[in-house]
Amino acid sequence: MRLLERDDTGGVRLTEDLPNNEIPPYAILSYTWGPEEVLFRDMTDGTGKNKASYAKIRFCGDQAWRDGLKFFWVDTCCIDKSDSAELRLR
Repeated sequence: MRLLERDDTGGVRLTEDLPNNEIPPYAILSYTWGPEEVLFRDMTDGTGKNKASYAKIRFCGDQAWRDGLKFFWVDTCCIDKSDSAELRLR
């Protein structure tokens, strides 16, 4: 499982694939998809910040931080949909 991690400066990064026994507490963002969603590929290549929907990612990270959580999960960013094996596991 991959998570997004917010640091103390407000930056957001994608974690490595975490083993099930090492998954920390995390928040989940549930929302309606819109145009220009930030995808896993965008997070890995650094282009996600340029998309309009990145504001939702920042909002979720900031709210999780206010709630005492460093990690959060967003389906569009945390699942590599180009990997069919990964889609079956998730």
